Amino acid sequence: MSKKAIIFDFDGTIADTVDALVSIANRLAKEFGYTPISSEELAILKNLSAREIIKQSKIPLFKIPFLVKKVKAELKNKIKELKPIAGIQDALIELKSDGHKLGIITSNSKDNVTAFFQVNNLDNLFDFVYSGVTIFGKNTIINNALKQQQIKSQDVIYVGDETRDVEASKKANIKVVAVTWGFNSKEVLARQNPDFLIQEPMELLKVIEGLSVNGIEN
Repeated sequence: MSKKAIIFDFDGTIADTVDALVSIANRLAKEFGYTPISSEELAILKNLSAREIIKQSKIPLFKIPFLVKKVKAELKNKIKELKPIAGIQDALIELKSDGHKLGIITSNSKDNVTAFFQVNNLDNLFDFVYSGVTIFGKNTIINNALKQQQIKSQDVIYVGDETRDVEASKKANIKVVAVTWGFNSKEVLARQNPDFLIQEPMELLKVIEGLSVNGIEN
């Protein structure tokens, strides 16, 4: 059985941060000139791609990096309150014990991710964390991470909860698992045609086991 490098998105995939992020985004709405998100609107947004959400919000693109920076700074104060996605810790422990290399690529800050791991006893599971402020260029961060970690594209699989994770993985020419427990809905993720679509963290073990036995073909 070949060992794989499994790269995870952080927010919504590992950490249950969706409610906290929406709360912060709503507090910043007036400052950045968009309408606060109601629970009804959030249900609609979950069925939209990242590009569709930005278009609907009417936030000027040049403001987005500043918004992301401020959201990350405010999230830092909530780290101690945040919890892992139910069941993800057990899945991560099994994957690590099976000898796979685990990593994170996120638009959140490395400090926030590291603090979250320490609070929730996850800091011994991950081999690397890469952070980058990007909305649609996550494939560049993926490629840079693979190069620095000396990982071949055929030996890696990406796990994320948003349409942009699927899009970035395809551009980076790597396999992608879309998870339905994060931000985007099962329906909109399915439309992006990920290699795998799962609804529970433990399903990831079967996916990785199958790829490890049969090999990853791009």
